[in-house]
Amino acid sequence: MKYVSEYRDPQKMNGVLQEINRLGDILTIDKTRPIKLMEVCGGHTHAIFKYGLEDLLPATIEMIHGPGCPVCIMPRGRLDDAIALAEQPEVIFTTFGDAMRVPGAKFSLLQAKARGADIRMVYSPLDALHLAQTNPDRQVVFFAIGFETTAPSTALTVLQAAATGVENFSLFCNHVLVVPALEALLSNPNLQLDGFIGPGHVSMVIGTEPYRVIAETYHKPLVVSGFEPLDLLQSIWMVLRQLAEGRCTIENQYTRFVQPAGNIVGLNAMARVFQVREQFEWRGLGEIPHSGLKMRPEYAQFDAEAKFTLPRHQVADHKACACGEILKGVKKPWECKVFGTGCTPEHPIGACMVSSEGACAAYYKYGRFSLGPKAAPVPVASSQGGQV
Repeated sequence: MKYVSEYRDPQKMNGVLQEINRLGDILTIDKTRPIKLMEVCGGHTHAIFKYGLEDLLPATIEMIHGPGCPVCIMPRGRLDDAIALAEQPEVIFTTFGDAMRVPGAKFSLLQAKARGADIRMVYSPLDALHLAQTNPDRQVVFFAIGFETTAPSTALTVLQAAATGVENFSLFCNHVLVVPALEALLSNPNLQLDGFIGPGHVSMVIGTEPYRVIAETYHKPLVVSGFEPLDLLQSIWMVLRQLAEGRCTIENQYTRFVQPAGNIVGLNAMARVFQVREQFEWRGLGEIPHSGLKMRPEYAQFDAEAKFTLPRHQVADHKACACGEILKGVKKPWECKVFGTGCTPEHPIGACMVSSEGACAAYYKYGRFSLGPKAAPVPVASSQGGQV
């Protein structure tokens, strides 16, 4: 297929949905609960709701939203460290826009900016490096967040800074790794998962090989998926087919972009600049071993944690916010008592309502304020305005 419209074709979608219904019925004959599949990526969560895919799926299939939003999983203590950095008078603090409004223990980066901190939104780490080059009398710190998707661009920026001799640029590194998070979820006995829809963007960097531990150690199928409606439905069908056939392996639906070995250039840049932390704290998931990245000693001059003194406090989430439980897949956003009332995108209490990849933001944006038991699947509208 060549065009986006082909990935949204109603007839193809209905054909896949028929197979999903058939397999769902077979797999749940002797079960008292639906088949639970976790879409790891926040981009997948938003696509599912944008295109109404959850309404199309039968009651035998339940989608669980995973911790694939890099802003959402950032603990409040790390956000407070970022704010402490930003408030230092010699610092220009740079960040992606999603992180600006996430609440820390007392206030957000946006509120810190209103209080006088020099905080600037950038579109890439290279923007931050350019600021350092044009402001040699200031220390420019880049808030480096994200999974393996964004880590290569950060690493390449550090290599560029080293090559050009820029000394007033550094990272507050909060890059995280997806596979250790999945292992932490699978170690939770209260979370019964039957399979995973694997993240597409992360997999473009790391490939499919790192997921083998999910199939070989935890015996759960995982299918790497694209982001169009037909991508997601086909990926769900591929997981169900594995379950029905008694197989458990890693499959790649997103073959037009994802290669088994990943992006070698990006992986090499990451390996040169970063090393794996012993522990890293995730919102809702706690300390996860070997799940975060930090600067290698040879690039310590670009490490904000080495350059500056930080509070390094562990701060509990707001008591009314269920963001941690939502990130673990234990609760749905509408089960949080402040969802859509005390917590909205304009006045967020938790990170899941702020980020463009947050599950709460997806539910709120697309009108999923409450969900009851599933009814019969809704037919897909044809391009001629009828139903097919």
